[in-house]
Amino acid sequence: MDAFIQARKFAAEKKDVVHAGIYPFFMPLSETEGTEVAVKGHRLIMIGSNNYLGLTTHPKVREAALHAVQKYGTSCTGSRFLNGTLELHEELEHRLAKFLQKEAALVFSTGYQTNLGTISTILGKNEHMIVDRDVHACIIDGWALANGNLKRYRHNQMDDLEKTLRSLPQDEGKLVAVDGVFSMEGDLANLPEIVPLCQKYNARLLVDDAHSIGVMGPRGEGTGVHFGLQDQIDLVTGTFSKAFASLGGVVAGNKDIIDYIKHFARPFIFSASMPPSNIAAALAALDIMEQEPEHLARLWKNTEYMRRGFQDLGFDTGHSVTPVIPIIIGGSRERVFTIWRALFDAGVFVNPVIPPAVPPRRSLLRTSYMATHTTDQLDRVLEIFKTVGKKFDII
Repeated sequence: MDAFIQARKFAAEKKDVVHAGIYPFFMPLSETEGTEVAVKGHRLIMIGSNNYLGLTTHPKVREAALHAVQKYGTSCTGSRFLNGTLELHEELEHRLAKFLQKEAALVFSTGYQTNLGTISTILGKNEHMIVDRDVHACIIDGWALANGNLKRYRHNQMDDLEKTLRSLPQDEGKLVAVDGVFSMEGDLANLPEIVPLCQKYNARLLVDDAHSIGVMGPRGEGTGVHFGLQDQIDLVTGTFSKAFASLGGVVAGNKDIIDYIKHFARPFIFSASMPPSNIAAALAALDIMEQEPEHLARLWKNTEYMRRGFQDLGFDTGHSVTPVIPIIIGGSRERVFTIWRALFDAGVFVNPVIPPAVPPRRSLLRTSYMATHTTDQLDRVLEIFKTVGKKFDII
C-alpha cells in the first residue's frame, strides 16, 4: 500500500472540481478593507469573514500593532516557557481574566492550540470527554492528543447528554466540551440546561467561545455572561482571530488550573509565543469592546437586518440567533459549489460548507456579518441572493 494513495485520490477529485470552475477554497485576496475584498481585480462584498466588530481596519488597532513592532520587533523568537514572554503577554492575560470574569487567563499562539493544549493537559488518559456532535475540530483533536475516552451526544439534545453522563462512572473524571456559538449554523449551546447536568453528574464544563467573545453578552464577554452563568463554567476558551482582529487564543478559569495548563500544555510550551503586534492588536480591540459599545450595537443591527431579509425572501436560515447566518442548501457538493460560484461572479464572497463540516444532506452557505457593513452593501447582498436563489430554485 502506497502511503500517498489518499493524497493521489484527492488530487484526482480536486482536478475535476477545478476544471469545472467551481473550486471555492484558498481564494487569494489581493485587497481587503474588511467589508469588501478583491480577487484578481474582481471586487466582492465580504460576508464570509469572522471580523464581527470590523476592527481589522480600526485606526486604534492598526496603530497599536505598528507601535508594538517599532518597540519590540516582529517576533519573540521563542516559547513563552523560556525567552518568549513579554510584559504585554501578561498584561493581556490580566485584562482578559477580568473581562471574562475569571481568576486567571493564559494566551496561546492560536485559538486552535488553545483547545488542543487545554484539553490534552486537563483530560487524563482514562477520563471521559463528552462533546456536542457539532463542536469545532480542535476540541476533538485535543481529545485525540489526550487519548481519553470520547462520547458524543446529538446536537443540543439535552436528553441525550444526560443519558451519556448517566452511563459513565460517577467516580471517574468527566469533561463536557461545547461551542458557545456553533460556528457553522450560528446557534447557541443550551447552557441553562447543560450547567445543571454537569453539576448533577460531577462533570467539569469547557465552553469554546471562539465566536462568542466580542459578540455575546452586554460588552461581548461571551455566552456564559449572556446567560448569566459565567461563574458556573469551569473553563472558557476563545480566539483572537475573529472579533479581536488579531491572532492567538485564550483559556480562562481557576488560577490553579490555568497555572497547571501553563506548565504542562505541550502545544503551549513547544510553540513560539504570540508576536508583539498581535498582542497589541488584541489589547486595542479589548479597549474598544470595553469603551465603544456602538460597534457591538451596530453588529446586532446588521445581523437582524440580514436575518429578516433572508427569511422574507424565503431562504432557510436554520436555527441561527447570532451573526453567523447559514443559508441551508442541501443537495450535492457540486450544487453547493455551483451556487457559490454564481454568488462569487455576481460580487458576493461567501463560504460553502459541505460534509463532514456539517451533517449529510445539510450543506449550506455560511454567511456572517460585521459592524462595519453599510446598509447599501447589505441590500446589494440581498438583491444578489434573491436573483441567484430564484435561478437555482432555492426560493
